[in-house]
Amino acid sequence: MERSFDLKVDSDARTSPERAPKIRRLRAPSSRSARALGTKAALAGVSIGMLFLLWYLATRYRVQFYIRFHDVPTPLEVFGEARHMVGSHKFAVDVGSSVRRIFAGFFIALLSGVGLGLLIGRYRIVSQLLTPAIEVMRPIPAIAWVPLSIMLWPTTESSIVFITFIGAFYPILLNVVDGVESLDGVLLRAGRCLGASEAQLFWHVILPGVLPNIFTGLTVGMGVAWVSLIAAEMISGQYGVGYYTWEAYSLVDYPAIVLGMITIGALGLLCGGAIRLVGQWSMPWLSYMNGARK
Repeated sequence: MERSFDLKVDSDARTSPERAPKIRRLRAPSSRSARALGTKAALAGVSIGMLFLLWYLATRYRVQFYIRFHDVPTPLEVFGEARHMVGSHKFAVDVGSSVRRIFAGFFIALLSGVGLGLLIGRYRIVSQLLTPAIEVMRPIPAIAWVPLSIMLWPTTESSIVFITFIGAFYPILLNVVDGVESLDGVLLRAGRCLGASEAQLFWHVILPGVLPNIFTGLTVGMGVAWVSLIAAEMISGQYGVGYYTWEAYSLVDYPAIVLGMITIGALGLLCGGAIRLVGQWSMPWLSYMNGARK
């Protein structure tokens, strides 16, 4: 029997227009419409604007109801600090160092987490061999690895990248494993019936089936990676946004502290948004699936 993915079509079906199946092509989402995009952008602006409004009111009237805003800088003070720092060489070096570290650690976590997750989810023997060791190490916070990573790695830069990798690795791994284990077995049996090899099953069935889980893991992993990176930079870094924020705290420069926090949030937002955009481009069929969303 010839092993192929090609489906043989009856000659009558080819010649008879009534019996020929109609193929509906999935089109990549065109961002719904300009109106939908405008509404989404407006709601996002309102959401962020509400945060700044609450911040302004709390600092303007020095609210001290359990949470104390007496020493918290106002948005105008932070804006003045931003005008002074943004564009300076020092601030550019700090931001560039953090971005470089996050990309390096996250890329390593992506390759290892997706690859290992596919193997653990697919093969029982690999799961039984590796899962116990992974479950022992997974509860250890990334920040707890800082002293050991300084001893393990030859440079501070490599140790911070390692901490970033640790933060992103486990969310990616667990989501990929869950995606493979929850994949519909009918799809695998159908691929086998069509003559698919194990490599073809991975490429044409398993990988497309777990893409939503992969991008969920990437989104969560990116957020945890930023948390781990900033903590590592605060403890052992000499450059980076985390080091800039901690240095501002040591110098009692409150506007610089808040500027560092806003910078971290903005960079995290950009990274998470980029992952979501790549996910939408890679999985256009999800635009037709709303789930329980109204």
